[in-house]
Amino acid sequence: MTAATTGPSRRSIFAASFIGTSIEWYDYYIFGTAAALVFGSIFYPDFSPVAGTLAAFATFAVGFIARPLGAAVIGHFGDRIGRKSMLVLTLLLTGGATFLIGVLPTFAAIGIAAPILLVTLRLAQGFGVGGEWGGAVLIATEHASPRRRAVYGSFAQFGVPVGVLTSNLAFLAVSGLSNEDFMTWGWRIPFLFSIVLVVVGFIVRSRLQDAPEFEQLKQQRATSKVPIAELARSRPLLLTLASLASIAPPAVGYTVIVYMLTYGTNVVGFARPTLLTLILLSTVVWIATIAGAAVLADRYGAKRVFVIGALTAVLWPLPMFVLVDTGNVGLAFIAFCIAAVVQGIMAGAQGGLFTQIFASGCATAASPSPTSSAA
Repeated sequence: MTAATTGPSRRSIFAASFIGTSIEWYDYYIFGTAAALVFGSIFYPDFSPVAGTLAAFATFAVGFIARPLGAAVIGHFGDRIGRKSMLVLTLLLTGGATFLIGVLPTFAAIGIAAPILLVTLRLAQGFGVGGEWGGAVLIATEHASPRRRAVYGSFAQFGVPVGVLTSNLAFLAVSGLSNEDFMTWGWRIPFLFSIVLVVVGFIVRSRLQDAPEFEQLKQQRATSKVPIAELARSRPLLLTLASLASIAPPAVGYTVIVYMLTYGTNVVGFARPTLLTLILLSTVVWIATIAGAAVLADRYGAKRVFVIGALTAVLWPLPMFVLVDTGNVGLAFIAFCIAAVVQGIMAGAQGGLFTQIFASGCATAASPSPTSSAA
């Protein structure tokens, strides 16, 4: 990897990593929020309310099936062709699918074709997001000095809570509508608004440049022909452990952001705007924790910081549910804030962790940075 570049270039790298992932995760989380609030009744109306909600969550889960494939395919071409072109592709793929969901006819209009199209667009979303994170982290860390790689790797991580923040703001903006208006057309507005964010992200990412070291390797034709195959063959255990580590931070986030919206409203009895507001406020804690954890990871080691976050992630879910079950707004807010800290610790260290373990574990690989295929 190359040393840090000049100031303006650093700012452009930060903007591309941060803005791009913010848009990608905005798209991803508005789907999760809509799955919790509306998709069950408009795309699976023949099911009971509970079964419809479960079917909507199953559609949400489909995106996770496509993510490993997206990571492998986009990571492959990112290592072969370049990070910039793949980051533009992931942005257009995910953002385009999100916009099309916003204009998708419901079951009442086109029958069974509606949920089929919804699943198809969700697969496209998942495929794009699968290749997004690894590329965004790589293009940042490849421009960083060895002592700042966790901080640079955290640039992309800031996009996750900001995506949550903007997605919740989008749904809060339409939460004042009557239930009939919200179910008819109000839920579409956050999806349609994504096209504005995609245009902004496209402009920023089109100005990106790949790291000089990568360009040199590409000119010398020193990149691996099949990076993911080489990584899987040479370091299968490392790849498996890294894949498991990548699951932990979003697992905590999805529990709060997606499942808690349904559980908190349908079971505990919170008002929908109340929960959206609490989750929105907790993202401030999430962002601050990512920044702090990234600095600590560069100072004390990414592995150590990540393990601390992973241990707290195992311990916190049960107390979180206990606090939410009280029905008290203040206690629920504390539960979400601590969950934000838990996720932020892992997220802040994750970019540095992957850069560290793959740089040391794959030094013999021809590809300059195999993490793109693994992430």
